[in-house]
Amino acid sequence: MSDLHTPLRKVGIPTVLLSLALLQACGSAPTVTPPEEETVTPVISQPEDQAKSLDLPASLFATEFATADTALVNGDWMSGAATLAPLLEADLGQEDADYLQYLLARVDYRRGELTAAQARLQQLDSPDLHPGIAYRASNFHRHLLSLQGAHLESARIGTQIMDVTPPTEQPAIKRSIWRDLQRCSPEQLARAYDEATDARWRGWLELATIDNESVLALGAELRNWQSSNPEHPANAPLPGGLELLMQPAPAPARVALILPLSGRLAPAGKAVRDGYLASYFRARRAGEAPDDILVIDSNLYPSASEAYRDAMLQGAQLVVGPLSKSAVGALATLPERHVPVIALNRIEQSATPAQSAMVQLSLSPEDEAKQLAKTAFGQGARRALVLRPAGVWGDKIAAALDQQWSTLGGTLVQNISYTGKDDYSVGVKEGLGIEASEQRRRKVRDMLASNVEFTPRRRQDIDAIFMLSRTPEEARAIKPLLAFHYAGGLPVYATSSIHGGRKDARDRDLDGTRILEIPWLLGSDPRLRSALAGSNSHQYSRLNALGVDAYRVQSRFAQLQAGPDALIRGDTGLLSLNPALQIERELPAAAFDGDQLKPL
Repeated sequence: MSDLHTPLRKVGIPTVLLSLALLQACGSAPTVTPPEEETVTPVISQPEDQAKSLDLPASLFATEFATADTALVNGDWMSGAATLAPLLEADLGQEDADYLQYLLARVDYRRGELTAAQARLQQLDSPDLHPGIAYRASNFHRHLLSLQGAHLESARIGTQIMDVTPPTEQPAIKRSIWRDLQRCSPEQLARAYDEATDARWRGWLELATIDNESVLALGAELRNWQSSNPEHPANAPLPGGLELLMQPAPAPARVALILPLSGRLAPAGKAVRDGYLASYFRARRAGEAPDDILVIDSNLYPSASEAYRDAMLQGAQLVVGPLSKSAVGALATLPERHVPVIALNRIEQSATPAQSAMVQLSLSPEDEAKQLAKTAFGQGARRALVLRPAGVWGDKIAAALDQQWSTLGGTLVQNISYTGKDDYSVGVKEGLGIEASEQRRRKVRDMLASNVEFTPRRRQDIDAIFMLSRTPEEARAIKPLLAFHYAGGLPVYATSSIHGGRKDARDRDLDGTRILEIPWLLGSDPRLRSALAGSNSHQYSRLNALGVDAYRVQSRFAQLQAGPDALIRGDTGLLSLNPALQIERELPAAAFDGDQLKPL
């Protein structure tokens, strides 16, 4: 087992994960060594003995270039631009001029001028470009494309530069290609495969389409792909933890599903149960499900801990649940947790070390807020206004967004909170600077002692608005106010909380708003969705998807041991495991077109 533990520590996944006999029941842990975590950065420094051809060309301006590069890596585009400015008037050779264009493209990107950055990169699209500059420009181009959601094109370029990539950098490129492909829809992959003429690119696309719900069938399909593509760069090892699914462990003989099936949370608990059981019976038909599912109503016990102990006494080898944050917190503090847990909420504190792991799968709005920041930044926003409800929920969402936004290099110009609908207009006017503009008008009027023609003017130092409303009703009231107060041309970003889960004519007031939404509500898994459509109110449909993904995580947990590079297409998002044993979700982007929510 020691050979398996070491790489897990390298990717930051605690070795206690291996005690998730969940997925192993009486079986043994996978013997495949997960890949170590690597990252690809826009600028790659090449060791002289490995990639002389990718070194930068000699230059009289090497000092200026290096200084600007360092400033840009640190997010200081102003210093980078100032360093490069004198070179715009210098007599440069072709290679120096090309490298200058590359650095200026990065300046444009940091400024939020994405169109200008793309234009400069297009100027560098030449077969005569120095290999060292071409490699850096291609990696940077991929970075831009991925930020903008053009993952398929980013992956395609990645496959093209692998031939010139130094051996030490190839694993990172390989995994970045895979991450891009996993972010593409099945429809995108299918179209690209039909159009592809390059055999290697077709191989990547074919591998990315192998996503069978049956783990047994998935393993067989992966082996077939390997035998058909023996020389493919993705063959050995397979990317994204797929190697760990080649020899799937036996399913646990008995799983306990601990949910609130009575009381106030009963509708939510039943929605999760229905989603989980729908996946379970699908797996049963494929011959690979646990022999027994023990459904336990957590509200029939004095505490979640007691329900957990009863599940153990009844022979459960895995517990899925509980659902509420308080119940998950209670299990997290148990000093003796002999059966692994897939909890269906996320807690702030660390779980008490125990014999078996506790993995946390949830519909965390904080994850959405972080991704929303990345989405807006990737679309060129740099200075943003936040509008959000006062209180704990609004505080948490705004804090998560602010942290990610500042890490990316963005600036939150103002953070406005409101307490209720009577505050909406006041908050919007304050955030947009309308009140300050009207005060200036009153001052001028008083000075001149006469009425003057005046149109209020919003502040000009923002290029995006984060509307972190908690409900559709809030958002429908606030979005029109933005247009009324002269901000109708600014992009507005919001979390999935503003979407009611079904078509609603009132959503025309949200026209143009960009949100993140779970794949389940954008058309994924149509058979299961159809089967569950009449089982509960539409307001609980997200919890159906949570139940579906709880079973998916259970059945493919071995794959997640590969760390953050292992991505699983789920119905609540693209799933990965962080070092705190929390399942993080990445959601696809969508936008309201009239009263319809359409994927982007």
